[in-house]
Amino acid sequence: MDVVFLAGPMASGKSTVAEELRDLGAWRIDLDAVSRSVTGPGEPCLGELARAFGADIVREDGTLDRAALAERAFASAESAERLEAIELPYIKRALVEGISYAATVAEHDACLVVEVPLLDRVEDLLGLADEVLVVSCAPERRRELAAGRGVSAEDFGRRGARQPDEAYLAAHATATLVNDGDIEALRERAREWYAARGYPVEGASDG
Repeated sequence: MDVVFLAGPMASGKSTVAEELRDLGAWRIDLDAVSRSVTGPGEPCLGELARAFGADIVREDGTLDRAALAERAFASAESAERLEAIELPYIKRALVEGISYAATVAEHDACLVVEVPLLDRVEDLLGLADEVLVVSCAPERRRELAAGRGVSAEDFGRRGARQPDEAYLAAHATATLVNDGDIEALRERAREWYAARGYPVEGASDG
């Protein structure tokens, strides 16, 4: 199977592309979901976070208070780096395991899409990818899309400052989808990319 790392800046349309490819029949791993999994109740990563950022980031039911963690972890560059230093090894380990599992059970010509929020943080795993698909979108449009999801201009700027820039993404991309229209236009570009590589389409038949 082919492993495709899907990357792009915040609010660029990565999730829209990932959902479209999944609907076509691709396997999907979302690293945001992996992050939530490794910080679940009783997980070793959660214990490390509590020791680093305070026991009260864990609610009485054992779940992580993500808002409280974010407030402390993103208070400074140093604390944000501490968060990544704790989380990333667990996330990377889970990703490798997920890719290995998919490779053992999927059809040989299948496509596994890994939705990667921060490509530079997993640069050491790029050797696992057969392709890096980047979704490109103008900063002004991304700001508007983020605001529509309730993200403040301040939060957008703060998060964006910690993300790899367009030049970095372009340098690592093997293919690019430009998001400069509506959602359906982006979905169509994702379908064209998928079809061009001859991946099997879920529900399709030869007859």
